Amino acid sequence: MEEEIGNNVVWFLAGAAVGATIALLYAPHSGEVTRRKITRRAQESREAIEDSGREMIDRGRELYEKGRKIADEAADMFERGRKLVQG
Repeated sequence: MEEEIGNNVVWFLAGAAVGATIALLYAPHSGEVTRRKITRRAQESREAIEDSGREMIDRGRELYEKGRKIADEAADMFERGRKLVQG
């Protein structure tokens, strides 16, 4: 579920960047001004995608650690149960 949200955010940002680029191409500015705007928008989009990627990696690490903790606790409970059964 959370992975889907992360993917949706990335696709949304990519779509926004493409849309902004197309809008700038039809803007009534000179080629030089338009190229500067496209460059600036592309840089902003790249930074936003990098930030989103970092957030997804951090969230993945958190989920991994939680899963590892749960697995360790389950193994401990299993071991205690085994010792109780064996007496």
